[in-house]
Amino acid sequence: MTKSPRCCREIAAGFFRNARTSHDWEHTLRVVQLCERMGPVEGADMQVLMTAAYLHDIGRQIEDEQVGGVCHARVGARLAVELLAELPLGEGQKRNVIHCIRTHRFRDGAAPETIEAKVLFDADKLDAIGAVGIARAFMFAGEVGARLHNPDGDIEGTRPYSRDDTGYREYMVKLRKIKDRMLTTSGRRMAEGRHRFMESFFEQLVAEHQSES
Repeated sequence: MTKSPRCCREIAAGFFRNARTSHDWEHTLRVVQLCERMGPVEGADMQVLMTAAYLHDIGRQIEDEQVGGVCHARVGARLAVELLAELPLGEGQKRNVIHCIRTHRFRDGAAPETIEAKVLFDADKLDAIGAVGIARAFMFAGEVGARLHNPDGDIEGTRPYSRDDTGYREYMVKLRKIKDRMLTTSGRRMAEGRHRFMESFFEQLVAEHQSES
């Protein structure tokens, strides 16, 4: 392990002292582990990838405090500019780290272009599906005061961070689509099993909620 990721870990951890549990330091560490597994297979610059993995969600608390009013990837990329000055990375590597952070959500037309950004994107999304993803979806629903399930709600029209922003809504709007958005070979392979488990779980949830099972 190089010096950069270890220093970066210490720097990044400070941004999660008051984080919600659905997007806390443990999420970051799981993403780091996935990047450690996937990065070598995909031929990534591991110094860039590990640094980006530790820093990718440093803007998340600000997004939560503003009830989704800002994009944590944008905020995190801005915060990282100053933080990277402390780390022994080349200028090209630093630009790549910022690109990884900025594009790990793949929103607003900001698409991952480097292999490091693609691996980080996939690792972050893998932690949003499967058993862990289900748990995180319901943790977030609890954090915003959402109900267990709302079968009569308008899925697409429901406002985020509201009482009807349920775990099932998260699945329907976002999580079920993740498998087909993976960008790397290893990410696609790992997503298959997680997706099948998640799909089965939510089918069972709906059946039990309707007293059909």
